[in-house]
Amino acid sequence: MKAYEILMDMAVIMVCAKFMGLLARKLKAPMVVGEIIAGVLIGPCLLNFVQPSEYLNMFAEIGVILIMFSAGLETNLTELKKSGLIALVIACVGVFVPLGCGTLLYIGFNGFDGIGSESFFKALMIGCIMTATSVGITVEALKEMGYLKGRVGQTILSAAIIDDIIGIVVLTFVLSMKDPSSKIGVVCLKVFGFLAASFILGFLIYKIFKVVDDKYPHTRRIPIIAVSLCFVLAYVAEEYFGIADITGAYIAGIILCNVRDAEYIDRKVSVNGYMFFAPLFFVGIGLKTSFSGIGAETILFSLAFVAVAMLSKLIGCGLASKCFKFKNIDCVKIGAGMMTRGEVALIITNKGLSLGVIDPSVSTAVILLIIVSSVVTPVFLKYLYSKSPDPVEESE
Repeated sequence: MKAYEILMDMAVIMVCAKFMGLLARKLKAPMVVGEIIAGVLIGPCLLNFVQPSEYLNMFAEIGVILIMFSAGLETNLTELKKSGLIALVIACVGVFVPLGCGTLLYIGFNGFDGIGSESFFKALMIGCIMTATSVGITVEALKEMGYLKGRVGQTILSAAIIDDIIGIVVLTFVLSMKDPSSKIGVVCLKVFGFLAASFILGFLIYKIFKVVDDKYPHTRRIPIIAVSLCFVLAYVAEEYFGIADITGAYIAGIILCNVRDAEYIDRKVSVNGYMFFAPLFFVGIGLKTSFSGIGAETILFSLAFVAVAMLSKLIGCGLASKCFKFKNIDCVKIGAGMMTRGEVALIITNKGLSLGVIDPSVSTAVILLIIVSSVVTPVFLKYLYSKSPDPVEESE
C-alpha cells in the first residue's frame, strides 16, 4: 500500500464514522456503536471500501492511548476520597465477580488445560473484558431523572471510577502473563515496580507541572507537554516493564487530573483524539470484525457472554452494596447502574486481538454487549426509580 492511499481511506472512515455516530445517538445508543457499525459496513465484511492496514493500526493505537489519557484526566480524586470504603468494596466485587464468571464461561465453552496454559490465558482475557464499566449512559439517565446527586447515584459514580482503575491493574497483570515462560513473581514485581515508580515520579511531575501551569495558564504549551508525558509513560510502560501502553497513558492522566488546567488539557486532547484518532480506533474494530466464522456456537457464546457480563455486575455489585445497609431495591439500582460497557471493553478486546489470544468472533459478542447494556440499563433504572424514588433527591 502506497503512503498516499491512506488519505482516501481516512476520508471514507471519518465521514462514515460521523454519520453513523450521529445516527446511533439519535437512536439513543452510544456514538461508538455507530462508529463500530460504520467499520463493519465499509470493511471487508460487507462493502469492502476500506481494508485494515498497518497505517490504520498505528493511528488507532494513538487513538486508544489518547482515550485512556482523557479517562485519567477525568478521574476525580477528591470524590474518590469521599466515597471511601463503600465504593471501593463495590468496585472490587464489580471487577472480580465478572472476571471469574467470564473466565468460567470461556472454560465452559472451550475446556480447561490447566493454570498457566494458553487456554487459561484466553479465559482470563474474556474475564478482563467483562470487568470494564462504562457509566456514561447511566450518568445521563440519572441526570435526566434528577437522581445523580443522591446517595445511590454518587455511589455508582464513585464505584465506577475505582472499578476502571482496578480493572486496568488486573488487565496489566493478565497481559504481563502473556509470555508462557513468565513467572507470577516476576509479573507482580514488574507491575508493582511500575506502579511504585509512577507514584514517586508522578508526584514530582505533578509538582513541576503545577508550577508551570500556574505560571503559564491556558497556553498551548500546557496540553503539548501533557500529551508528551502521556506518550512517554505509555512507551516506558510497554518497553521497560512489559505492561500495556494504555496503562501508562491512564496513569499519566491521573497524575495531571488535579492540576488547575486539567479540564483545559482534556478539552484540547478531545479535539484531536475524539475528532480524528478515536474514530479510527472504533471503526478499526468494525473493520476487523468478520461474520465468516459465525455459527450456532458463536451465537450461543455471544448471548451467554452478554447475559453473564450483565448479571455478574448486577448481582456482584448489588450484593456488595447490601453489606452497607442499602435497601434491597437500592442494591439493585447500584448493580444495574454498573452493567453498561463501552470504550474500555473495546480497548481490552482490541489488545487481545492484537496479541492473538482471543478470536475475532469475541469482538461480535462485545459489540452486542455494548448495544444491549446501553439500551437495557437506562430503561431498567427508570423502572426501579419509578417504584422507589430517592427520598434525598426529592427533598432537594
